[in-house]
Amino acid sequence: MKEFIRKYLIEIIFSVAGAIGGFLYWKFIGCLSGTCVIKSVWYMSTLYGGMLGWVISSLGKDLILRFKKEKKYDQ
Repeated sequence: MKEFIRKYLIEIIFSVAGAIGGFLYWKFIGCLSGTCVIKSVWYMSTLYGGMLGWVISSLGKDLILRFKKEKKYDQ
């Protein structure tokens, strides 16, 4: 379990931040009519925010690792 947390710490942090952001978006902006699929209920907005946080952190992590690898080969 500790290795999993170490390996995915950045993704977990971004997912939690995204989930909080999704909840706050629902709370303060949201959809008043209830016809919006993602924004009409709090758990969908929170889940969507968490998934978006995970995707952003994974892409960022991959780009950073690729940049470090290319920089290492250039030397």
